[in-house]
Amino acid sequence: MPETEAVAQWTEALIRLLAAMLAGAAIGFNRELTQKPAGLRTHALVSLGSALAVLTAAVLGPADERIHADATARVIQGVVAGIGFIGGGVILHAEGRHVVGLTTAATIWVAAALGVACAVGHWAIAGTAVAITLFVLVVGQWVENKIGTLRNDNHGSPGPASPNTDRDPPR
Repeated sequence: MPETEAVAQWTEALIRLLAAMLAGAAIGFNRELTQKPAGLRTHALVSLGSALAVLTAAVLGPADERIHADATARVIQGVVAGIGFIGGGVILHAEGRHVVGLTTAATIWVAAALGVACAVGHWAIAGTAVAITLFVLVVGQWVENKIGTLRNDNHGSPGPASPNTDRDPPR
């Protein structure tokens, strides 16, 4: 492979890895601002790690495009399945049916998927997904707070919005 082609491939890989890290960091920044269990570094690293795994499979794959795509798809399946263990680690059960940490687990899963999208170069999809995720986190929190206020006003007692809330505990 000529040196200019190698530099171009390295530059493309670097851009994809940095984009994945920044996409995860954007979501992690929101989680950091709201003092959730997994913040900026966790989300940035999950997204970067996913991109690294997929990009490595794509770059090291065989020349046969059919086999190459199949191998990359298997790596993506592994990333999606494996990330559940990290997400599962932030979900807590307390006071019977009260569950916390589901939103953080979901954002970790989204960060992994963003890493995959960046690794395969789907910039529009990754950018749109970041925007939608941040919209859901910001507007969703506002809506949940309003619902909680309405419930407290109607019932006269503060407390969780429901026994199965997915609100994350503060760190």
